[in-house]
Amino acid sequence: MFPKARLSAGFVCLLAAACALSFISRSPQVVRADNDAAPAYAANGDLLPPKNYREWIYLTSGIDMSYSPKAMDMQDHSVFDNVFVNPSAYRSFVATGTWPDKTVMVLEVRGAKSKGSINHSGHFQDTEIMGFEVHVKDEASFPGKWAFFDFDSPDKNGTLIPNDAPCYTCHAAHAAVDTTFVQFYPTLLPIAKAKGTLAAAYLNEESTTGSK
Repeated sequence: MFPKARLSAGFVCLLAAACALSFISRSPQVVRADNDAAPAYAANGDLLPPKNYREWIYLTSGIDMSYSPKAMDMQDHSVFDNVFVNPSAYRSFVATGTWPDKTVMVLEVRGAKSKGSINHSGHFQDTEIMGFEVHVKDEASFPGKWAFFDFDSPDKNGTLIPNDAPCYTCHAAHAAVDTTFVQFYPTLLPIAKAKGTLAAAYLNEESTTGSK
């Protein structure tokens, strides 16, 4: 789910590089969670990397999204944010309009390229992963039910982002459904509307801005 505030489409904020370096020293051995299992943790509380997450349900891609009124300098490059969710959580959302316990959402950030092969305009995604975050719903493990984890790469364990980080308050204040940005997931927003599960704060924002 993703980059330092600027790179996140489904989530916001990464831990500092120092945290990533300290994580590397703490986690010499990596064990993957099952493909569609509940979130699994290392003994020190790190989140095990989701296995085969690209075989999960794809929700959306954003390009150069920013939640700040003043867009940050992208240093002449663009990024794509790709969001995936474990299949069992997706099926539950389709049925209920909200997320079940043990939901695992992945934000994968890739660079945008414009020159390559026969392409002459627009952008396509690079092979390099520039950022990786996971948003987990685990009601028994976290006071607010949800937690964010920052990964140095998809193949390494993820470090818990502290619950006083801005991503938590931002999601709580602006998310369309259960602290997740369903407003940016085009196949799920109509379901939430039909099920009546849209958050009051989000509906108030939409009425204020005049969005449809």
